[in-house]
Amino acid sequence: MTERKTLSFRESVNFMVDRAMAVLNIDPCIANAIKSCDSTIKINFPVEINGKLEVFTGWRSVHSNHRLPVKGGIRFAPIVDEDEVEALAALMTYKCAIVDVPFGGSKGGLLIDPSRYNRDDMQKITRRFARELVRKGYLSPATNVPAPDMGTGEREMAWIADTYKHLHPEDINYLACVTGKPVAHGGIRGRTEATGRGVVYVIREFFRHPDDLRRTGLSGDLSSQKIVIQGLGNVGYHAAKLLDEEDQCKIIAIIQRDGVLTNDNGICVEDVRQYMNEHKTIKGFPDAKYSENAAAGLEIECDILIPAAMEAQIHVNNACNIKAKLIVEAANGPVTFEADDILRKKQITILPDAYVNAGGVTVSYFEWVRNLSHIRFGRMERRHDELHGERIVKALETMTGNPADDWIKKELIHGADELDLVRSGLDDTMRNSFLQMKEAMDSNNKIKDYRTAVYVVAINKISRSYLDIGVY
Repeated sequence: MTERKTLSFRESVNFMVDRAMAVLNIDPCIANAIKSCDSTIKINFPVEINGKLEVFTGWRSVHSNHRLPVKGGIRFAPIVDEDEVEALAALMTYKCAIVDVPFGGSKGGLLIDPSRYNRDDMQKITRRFARELVRKGYLSPATNVPAPDMGTGEREMAWIADTYKHLHPEDINYLACVTGKPVAHGGIRGRTEATGRGVVYVIREFFRHPDDLRRTGLSGDLSSQKIVIQGLGNVGYHAAKLLDEEDQCKIIAIIQRDGVLTNDNGICVEDVRQYMNEHKTIKGFPDAKYSENAAAGLEIECDILIPAAMEAQIHVNNACNIKAKLIVEAANGPVTFEADDILRKKQITILPDAYVNAGGVTVSYFEWVRNLSHIRFGRMERRHDELHGERIVKALETMTGNPADDWIKKELIHGADELDLVRSGLDDTMRNSFLQMKEAMDSNNKIKDYRTAVYVVAINKISRSYLDIGVY
C-alpha cells in the first residue's frame, strides 16, 4: 500500500480555502488568482560573526497586494522555509480581510536560531536583513510593513525601523515601516498583548451566543470551563493569563516543548511564567504534576483546547484522540487539513486561526495609522471627555442633593487613554468579525463549520476588491 503524502503547510491552507471556494461556486480561474502568491524573494547575505563570515538565508513573500501596504510578521527560527513563509502570507491575506483591515498579505522569515547569537550579533544580522529588504522593495510604510513574529519582538522592530530611516532620511513616515515597535520608538500601547487578548475576546464573544454553545456541547458561563493551552509564548501567555485572572477559568494543563503540567484544580499562569523565566523549563514546577510527554497534553479531556504554539500540532495521527469540545486556534495552522476533516466528523467545534489570532494585525493597523497621523490616540478628546463627565456628576449631585459615590465618579470622570481605545477597537473588531462569520453560516446551509464560514467571508471581500479594480 502506497504511503499517503503529507500535505505541506501551504497545501493545507489552500485545501481549506478550496472548501470555501466550492461553497461560493467561484470560477476556477478567479479562485486560482485569489490563491496564487504574487511574489517571494529569497535573500542570501553574509554577516561577520566573531571574525568569520556567516551566510544567512531569509525570505519575504507577498501573497496579495489587492490592498496596500501588504502586512505580515517576520519570524526568526531554525525551521523557517519558503513553503512556511508563503503559507503564512496567504493566511495574512484572508486574516486582514476577515477583520476589515485594509492590508494585503505578506510574511517574512530568517533561517536562524536566535539563541546561538548575542544581542550585538542579532542587531547586525537584523539590520543587514532589513537593508536587503528595503533595497529590493520589500520594506516600506506604503508597500510592505512587517511586524514581530516567532523569535522577534520590539527590539528587532526598532532596529528595522532605524535601518529604514537611515536609508530613507527624507521619509517623515519612516516609523510606519514596521509595527510592534517599543512605545518609546513609535509603538502603541497594547500591541504586545494584542494577539493573546484578541483570542480571549473571541472566546468571550462565542460565549454570548447560546445556540453556538449548544451546538458545541458546552454549558455554563466561561468561568466554569476547563482549559488546556499549548504554548506559553507571547500569544499563549497573554491569552491564558487573561482567562485565568479576569475570566476565572480553570487552566488544567499547560503544554510546553519540554513537557506538560496538569492540575485538575487549576494552574496559576503567572506563577508558571515566572518559574519558566527563572529555570528555563516547566519541569519541577511545584504546584502541578509534570510529564515529559508534551504531545499527550493535547489529548487531555477538557472543554476548550487552545493550541498557541506551532503549526501542524494536531494532525492525522492524533486528531482521533482529541477530547476537547472546542478548539480555539491561537497559533497559525495548528490543525492540518487532514486533521480538520477528522475533527469535523467527530463534531468538535473549531474557531479557526485566520480569525482567532487576527488581534495582532488589528492593533498593528492601529499603530500604523498612529504613525502616519503623527498623533497619539486620545490626545485631543481625553480631557474634554473628563470635563464632560465632571459636569454629569455635578448635575447628579445637584439633582439629588447628595454627593456621588466614589465609584460613580471614577467611572464617569474618566477620559479614555490610548490603551483604553486600543482595547476597545480590538474588542469591537473581534466581535464584529464573529457576527459576520455567524451571519454567513446562518444564511447558507452549505456552510457547516466556522473555518469555512471565515474563508467565505474573506473570499467574498477579496473578490469584490478584485472586481472593483478590474482584475476580472
